[in-house]
Amino acid sequence: MSAPRKSRKNNPEKTRENILQAAITEFVQFGLSGARVDAIAERTHTSKRMIYYYFGSKEQLYQATLEKLYGDIRSTEQSLHLGKLGPVEAIRRLVEFTFDHHDRNVDFVRIVSIENINFGQYVGQSETIRTMSSHVLKSLGEILDRGAEAGLFRRGLDPVDVHMLISSFSFYRVSNRHTFSSIFQIDLQDDEVKQRQKRMICESVLGFLQR
Repeated sequence: MSAPRKSRKNNPEKTRENILQAAITEFVQFGLSGARVDAIAERTHTSKRMIYYYFGSKEQLYQATLEKLYGDIRSTEQSLHLGKLGPVEAIRRLVEFTFDHHDRNVDFVRIVSIENINFGQYVGQSETIRTMSSHVLKSLGEILDRGAEAGLFRRGLDPVDVHMLISSFSFYRVSNRHTFSSIFQIDLQDDEVKQRQKRMICESVLGFLQR
């Protein structure tokens, strides 16, 4: 009977990760106000006391889930090595990555939507998320500058505007997929539709940068 307790004690990172994954499921389903720490404890076969030991409070656990989900997309963006690509190829890869990431990570889209219901309160309290996000803007700004110097992109483009342009379509087609699909009778999960829309957003972004 002592072995499981020892294993848990010797794997604090695994325990913390298990709690985070269960918390993501709970917060995505019920939002911050509706989520229950008891339910998260049940999902992880642990105790509320253990959860509070690692995260302090339900609100701090919610903020940690935001940091994890934002961290996942930002760390993967870093692994794209966009600085080694030509400006046009770098933008194309960033757009395609953003499209695919949002499509495959519905939990990220839903929890960001939930955070907007909370007026961005917990994102605003996270220095971690702001720091991670500043890195993608710096990388995007460098791509835009290289493109302008090479005569490929217009000058004076704001990285925040371009980032918002790239993210908005990718986010909307996931956040609104149920209502949009029902109203317009389109299957946004259909692979042919996905590929067509991915090409469209790539061409739209590059068309804006190059005109």
